[in-house]
Amino acid sequence: MSVVDINPNGPKHVAIIMDGNGRWATQRNRPRLFGHQAGAKRVRQAVETCPELGVKYLTMFAFSTENWKRTQSEVSGLMALFRRYIQREANYLHRLGTRVRFIGDREKLDKKLQALMDYLEKLTEKNDTTHLTIALNYGARDEVTRATQRLAVEIAEKRLLPEQVNSEVLASFLDTYVLPDPDLVIRTSGEARISNFLLWQSAYAEYEFIDTHWPDFTPEVFTSVVARYGSRDRRFGAVKA
Repeated sequence: MSVVDINPNGPKHVAIIMDGNGRWATQRNRPRLFGHQAGAKRVRQAVETCPELGVKYLTMFAFSTENWKRTQSEVSGLMALFRRYIQREANYLHRLGTRVRFIGDREKLDKKLQALMDYLEKLTEKNDTTHLTIALNYGARDEVTRATQRLAVEIAEKRLLPEQVNSEVLASFLDTYVLPDPDLVIRTSGEARISNFLLWQSAYAEYEFIDTHWPDFTPEVFTSVVARYGSRDRRFGAVKA
């Protein structure tokens, strides 16, 4: 029996902070990039599992604006991994009916990676089975800053009046403007913080902080976390009669 059978009101949009690749590798006396490579394989499984869980939207935190502070060798290795991932997985994701989007400041990424991102978005733009969003060079504060800058231009050029600005208008300038807000945010590897991820969008999301490192995030673990979501009482600030 699937989670959909158990709880038809389960999360439609799940966001995941994929943490613990480096620690997973260190525990096995392997280099950190070995952990990132293992973690990349779990992305495919997570996408494959979404339809049976009733999850329509999956957003994954792949590389933050703060991750540039890591060693040059790790950053370079991650960028090469992202390029290989797109080249290897593009056709498979397309066959699955997955629509892929990227959020974040892509202008700071190398041109080859940008071109591959554009290619994958274009290839899958008509798909609708699962909507996979990959946050790459993403930070929520950076996102809100860029959104505010675009909003300021609209006001300065008199296409928008200051009194017209509300939460819906501001949200329309965010990277995620075409996506619903996440219902559930999962962070792996035992850390209980949100690390500048989807701060605006997750205002009413449920959170699950689990000890499992991302390379060990199997479909069974995904299923169990989604199942726990169904036991939560979501009131969105209201009080039930």
